[in-house]
Order: sequence, then structure tokens, then C-alpha cells
Amino acid sequence: MVKSERYLALDVLRGMTIALMITVNTPGSWQYIYAPLRHARWHGCTPTDLVFPFFLFVVGVSMFFSFGKYGNALNKDSLQRLGRRTLFIFMIGLFLNSFPQWMHDFSTLRIMGVMQRIALAYGVGSLIVLSSPRKFIPFIGGAILLAYWGILAWFGGADPYSLAGNVVIPFDKAILGEQHLYKGFGIPFDPEGLLNTIPAIVTVLLGYMTGVIIKNTERIKVPRRLALYGLIAAVLGRLWGFVFPINKPLWTSSYVLYTAGLAALFLALLVFIIDIKGFKKWTSFFVVFGVNPLFIYALSGLWARTLSILIRLETSDGTVIRGSTWIYENIFVPVAGNMNGSLLYALTHIFFFWLIGYILYKKRIFIKV
Repeated sequence: MVKSERYLALDVLRGMTIALMITVNTPGSWQYIYAPLRHARWHGCTPTDLVFPFFLFVVGVSMFFSFGKYGNALNKDSLQRLGRRTLFIFMIGLFLNSFPQWMHDFSTLRIMGVMQRIALAYGVGSLIVLSSPRKFIPFIGGAILLAYWGILAWFGGADPYSLAGNVVIPFDKAILGEQHLYKGFGIPFDPEGLLNTIPAIVTVLLGYMTGVIIKNTERIKVPRRLALYGLIAAVLGRLWGFVFPINKPLWTSSYVLYTAGLAALFLALLVFIIDIKGFKKWTSFFVVFGVNPLFIYALSGLWARTLSILIRLETSDGTVIRGSTWIYENIFVPVAGNMNGSLLYALTHIFFFWLIGYILYKKRIFIKV
């Protein structure tokens, strides 16, 4: 398979995940969201719960092809580059969490987040693949998943996979401090915390091994082989889920296998459609997102926080509300109602950030994050 063709499928999948991440993160109202665009309440997996692991999976696939410039080895140059990039991505996430809080208070700043998990999973995953013989990587990934299962099972409470009884909470409290954890679950629990980032590293490793498969397989056979391995991983994850529930907030080992398997299946479909059958015209929309993914995602997060925190508008009765709420209630609800208006609000953001990405793409500006 030709290099550009291979990367086109990856860019499309990467772009799809970024578009969906923006969609699920920016509804007009969190009260009005269609079920597929909601995360599972705890155990389980909705389409929305596939977005983040799909992105990390693609990070791993891309790592395999990009590390050729390092000679696929850990050396002074590669270590410095990886360290700088990991720190840079982490600091972007920290800035997004602090904006506009950096103006006044850090005492309750959330330390972890989506960008921070991407940074750590990428950084540690890179160290593993560059310092380990390739044949050992699957065993390293398997050992991490089994160890994480053991940690949660042995050190959790009476119900070790529950919100209140999991060991992730006391671990993150001890390292990060309770005041720096996410509070969206009603108690201090971070779905992108430190302990539950460890299995996310394996999501990246599985993506990397998928890159190995693509590279070492005859072009015409790539979709079939990816589909086979994807099906095996998804079935194993589903079966494991009977004893270690599939759970995104905990990023359980069963969730890792299940979502990576589905990601491989979906990538197989894209490779078949784009590379084998040559249907490429429809891909340009997603490629715009896929070539500047983290920049567009970070920009969307900055804009969402600006609308909801910094901008305040006054209603006709004198009430001051968030800018995002005002736009939703005064523009989108009258046009499409509560539920569809909330979705239309999110889709409008997709189009807005696509335009920004399109301008960058046409000018051949690719911002490395």
C-alpha cells in the first residue's frame, strides 16, 4: 500500500474522532442530548464512549509510521523530542483547565483531563515501543491490562468496580489531592485520572501494533487482517466484560480490548473503502480535521469555555446568563426546538471549526501539537 493512501485512511479516522469529540462536548444544553451522544452512566459503552479510545488508537497507529525518523529506537534525539511533545500537550490541557481560572485561583484547578491523558499515554507508550523488542510489546500490553485488573479487584472496596468503591479515587486523591479532581460525578473522581490512564497506554500500544500489521501485510489483504484481529479483540473484551465490566470512566481492561477491536474493524472498513475501492471524494471533510487534530480540538475547548465562562449576556427580563446559553435559547431553540436545537448548536460548531481547519489546510499550515 502506498504511503499517502495509508495515511489518508488514518487522517479520515482521526478527523472523524475530532469531529465527534467536538459534537459531544458542545451541545446547546446538557439537558437535551440524544442517547447515542451521551456517555454510559457507568458500566456499558455508547457510541460516544468509542470516540476517545478511537483517537488514542489512531495515535498509536500513527506512531509506528512516524517513528521511522528516529530509527524506531530510543536515543538522545528521540527522547528529547518525545519529552518536549509530551510536556507541551500536557501543558495545553492544563491551560484549558485553568482558563480563565489562571486569572485568580489555582486551589481547585483540575490537573488531569483529555489532553493530559493523550500526553501521558503517548509519552509512556512511545518509551515502551522505542525501548522494547517489537515481539514483546503485546506481552507488555497484556501484563499492564492484567495488572490493572488485579489492582482494581484487590485494592477496591466491597464493590471494586463501582463509582464509590474503586481504588482510582484514593490513589488520585493521594497523588493529586482531592481538590484537584473532577467533580462531575457528584464525588471527587477523575475519569481521566492518573491510575486509570495506565490502561489507556495499552490502547496506544494496540494502535501501534496495528501499524505493524498494516506495514507488513500485502495491500489487498490489509482490511481482512485488520478485521480479523479487530473481531478477536472486540470479542475478548466483551467476554472479559462479564467479570471486569466494560467501563470508560475506569478505562477497564475489557474496555481497552473492546474499543481497540472496534477501532481496528472501523479502520479496516475505511482502508477497504478508501484504499482498495478508491472512494475518496467524500474524505476531504474529515481530512481537514485529521491533519490538525489536537490544535482544532484545543481551540474548540478554549472557545467553549470562553462562551460559557467569560461571555455573559442579559436577557429581556434583566437576567444575566452564559453566552452559550443565550445563543442556544435565542437562536437554535426557536429554529429547531430543545432537542434538535441542542444538536444543531453542536453541529454548527463542527462547521465553524471545519472552516478554520479548511483555511489552514488550503494554506498548507499543519500545526504540530
